[in-house]
Amino acid sequence: MPQIAQLAETWSSQVFWLLVFFGITFFVIGKGMVPKVMDTVAQRDGQIASDLAAAKAARDAADEQEEAWRVKENENRAAAQAIVAKAKDEAAAKSEKKLKAAQTRIDKKLADAEAQIDEARTAALTEVEAVAADAAQDIVKTLAGVKVTKPVATKAVKEQMAHG
Repeated sequence: MPQIAQLAETWSSQVFWLLVFFGITFFVIGKGMVPKVMDTVAQRDGQIASDLAAAKAARDAADEQEEAWRVKENENRAAAQAIVAKAKDEAAAKSEKKLKAAQTRIDKKLADAEAQIDEARTAALTEVEAVAADAAQDIVKTLAGVKVTKPVATKAVKEQMAHG
């Protein structure tokens, strides 16, 4: 075979050009392009890492602000509840004071009314006794024909009213 016979003559030349092309390829790609690609990848990784760190910092700051807001909100709610409780207590105290004043006025009016009723009852009993004494004098005079004095008739009426 003639192709195999030429192999020894062209082998060294082919190996030489193979090494030259691989060397050029190595230096162009390996020394020129790969470092630039690796730098780009490193920059990209760094950018992603810094973006993630910034996002985490922002999230942590937001969490801290939310917690501070919650604490303040709870304090405000507690203060509002204290104000409401104080207002309720003040309103209850005012209402109690007004009720006591009204009850005092009512009690005074009731006592005055009871005194007036007692006076009216006493006056009525006195008047009834006087009318009864006059009636007793007239009845005794008419039935018995005896004249009874006013003090005697009054005494007799009082005794009958006392015994019922």
